[in-house]
Amino acid sequence: MLPEVTFRSSELLPADRFECWRSLMSETHAPMDMQSEHADDFWVNQRTISLGEATVYPLECHPLTFRRTPKLIGKSDPEAYHLSFVKRGTGVVTLGKETIVHTVFDYHTSDTSRPFDLCTGREKFEVIGIEVPKALVPLPPRIAGQVIGKRISAQHGMGALLATFLTQITTDSHSYQPADGPRLSTVLTDLVASLFAGVLDANRSLTPETHRQTLTLRIKAFIQKNSDDPRLDVAAIAAAHHISVSYLHRLFQREGDGATVAGFLHRQRLEGARRDLSDPLRPEVPVHVVAAQRGFSHASAFSRAFRDAYGMPPGAYRRQFLGLERS
Repeated sequence: MLPEVTFRSSELLPADRFECWRSLMSETHAPMDMQSEHADDFWVNQRTISLGEATVYPLECHPLTFRRTPKLIGKSDPEAYHLSFVKRGTGVVTLGKETIVHTVFDYHTSDTSRPFDLCTGREKFEVIGIEVPKALVPLPPRIAGQVIGKRISAQHGMGALLATFLTQITTDSHSYQPADGPRLSTVLTDLVASLFAGVLDANRSLTPETHRQTLTLRIKAFIQKNSDDPRLDVAAIAAAHHISVSYLHRLFQREGDGATVAGFLHRQRLEGARRDLSDPLRPEVPVHVVAAQRGFSHASAFSRAFRDAYGMPPGAYRRQFLGLERS
């Protein structure tokens, strides 16, 4: 499991909740002036997940106002970029002379070296926060700094890919090992850099390594989404991303964590079939139908592949997992 600290206000006395959480946020983000009409009985849940130098934290709380002032910046500046993926509520940000309204499926961005005010409105607020040291972002500061304060969508392009990554990390943090943290941190910073570059149409500022890593992540997400289509093969994957088959293979050789393109697609289909066979709500669906629904053209080939991967035929796996007796 990744290193994680959980803060639940319900575990503290009402009078202590807001001040204790303010201290936590000063460590997680940076010192801020925080105020709330609910400070006397504040409600907040936060999980702080460490990826090494970068941090991800799902957070839900009562409405409040954050203020990062020049005085606080002068006292302490961790020199980091912050992003919040908004999942519930709204946020009104004042950055210099600009006021930006962020709603659900937007990203709010800030720079710990620049003053800002953020008011979350009057309803409960839920975000996934990110703290990334500026030094880790493979993008010139003059480029990255132009993104701060802009409204960025999490519903398409690199914004959607970053949202998928954050959701996976925060949902399945227990499935990773502490040693995975640094690599996940690298993936996160590359995604943030690509998001920033895309907002400014500044992709030439990215390093070739970052280009390769983010393209590979995009391709993997595409395969995961479309693996049930029996027509999907290596050539179709390459065509969908406007690259040659040979370049696609080279990407996976460098960034595929040991998997080939065909092997990654095959694994997604097998994992989908395994989940279906484990579903207690679908015990009557024939095995060959499960195979077809997950992109396998031949039931016999599916059975062999399943047995090779999981040590038993698909029908036996279903009976064992669901505790069914052979009829």
